[in-house]
Order: sequence, then C-alpha cells, then structure tokens
Amino acid sequence: MAKVAWKPGTMLYPVPAVLVTSHYNGIDNVCTVSWAGTVCTEPPMISISLRPERYSFQLIQQSKEFVVNIPDKKLVKAVDFCGVRSGKDIDKFAIAHLNKLPAKKVKAPLIEQCPVSIECKVTKIIQLGSHYQFIGKVVVVHVDNTLLDKRGALHLERAGLLCYNHGYYCVVDKQIGKFGFSVKKRKKKK
Repeated sequence: MAKVAWKPGTMLYPVPAVLVTSHYNGIDNVCTVSWAGTVCTEPPMISISLRPERYSFQLIQQSKEFVVNIPDKKLVKAVDFCGVRSGKDIDKFAIAHLNKLPAKKVKAPLIEQCPVSIECKVTKIIQLGSHYQFIGKVVVVHVDNTLLDKRGALHLERAGLLCYNHGYYCVVDKQIGKFGFSVKKRKKKK
C-alpha cells in the first residue's frame, strides 16, 4: 500500500461522538464533542477539547464540571444537530427532544436517552492552540441496566454507540476480537 503526505489538519479517526452537557448560573446546555477520551484510569479521568467560541466552553470554564453522555445510533440526528447549532440562543434539549435527568454530583444534567452518562469535575484546563482541553475527574458513571449481564459486567457492544469518522457518523457494534485474544492459549481438544 502506497502512502502519500496529506494535510496536517487531518487527525486520528474514528473518534467518539458524545453529547457533553454543562450547567452554569441556571443555564443548561448540550454540545457535540468528538475530541474526547479517557486519559487516566487511576483516578479515572476524561478529557474533552473545545474551542473558546463554543457556548459550552464558557459554561464549563465557569462551573468546572460537565457530563459526557455517550449516545447510541438512535440519537445520530440529535448528535449532529447539537454539533452545528449554538445553545446561546436556542434550547437544544427541547429542539432535539433530549430529556434531562438530574446528576448525582454535578449540576450539569444527564441525557436520559444516552445509555451511558459520566459525571466529571474539571481538574485542569490546558490551552492547546485552537482548542482548550478540559481534564475531568470521573465522579459518577451511570449505565443503562440493559447493558449489564447477571454478574454486573458491562456490555457496550449491545449499545450501538456512535463514532465520528472524518465527516461521517458510524456505528460501533461489531466485535472482531477481544482484548488479549491474539496471545490467548487455545484449549486442547480431547
């Protein structure tokens, strides 16, 4: 396979497409963020990157908290809408038909339709250039009970989660391997 040099602005894809909710001074907002990810397991931490022009940027910078709501494929239209419209002048929750639920430890709401919601408190804000990175310590994780098996193990493969792949939304729903499968010893046949 031959490779050619391409534009430096092209990033690592696919990325998660998440709905980040925020709250400050009586105002709730939701925005779509694709630059989000786990940055630490102990303590559990998540990062999101936002441009200062985004309305949510101001709310999160002031409140020092946010919720990462992980949507499924049924929410693709709402995810797109919340990424291209500003909450400064409209209620994106109402227009996108997203139901708010109270969080346990932060003031930003959870989104009822999302199978996973992760409450975070900001521990650090890093100015990167065009974006600022908000590092959030995970304080509570909410999971739809249909994604848990009898032993309490989480099965996100059942959720039909979304990702964003260079201009397109895709569904993450087909497993092709399990962590460690490449080195796992096979049981001998009897």
